[in-house]
Amino acid sequence: MTLKEAKVGQTVKVTKIQGEGAIRRRIMDMGITRGVEIYVRKVAPLGDPIELTVRGYELSIRKQDAEMVVVE
Repeated sequence: MTLKEAKVGQTVKVTKIQGEGAIRRRIMDMGITRGVEIYVRKVAPLGDPIELTVRGYELSIRKQDAEMVVVE
């Protein structure tokens, strides 16, 4: 399952980050790394952006970037 498929109100744990180069670096710079727990706060009506809470910080991530984050 990817972060894009996670439901609102669900807490998920990151198992893998796909992608390479700048995309991977941008995701990791937000604090989304392997083993971290993410709480999905809100998803915009069309699915973009997705608002998350990661390590106590509130973030917005694009739908395309959320597809790169594999969670359980």
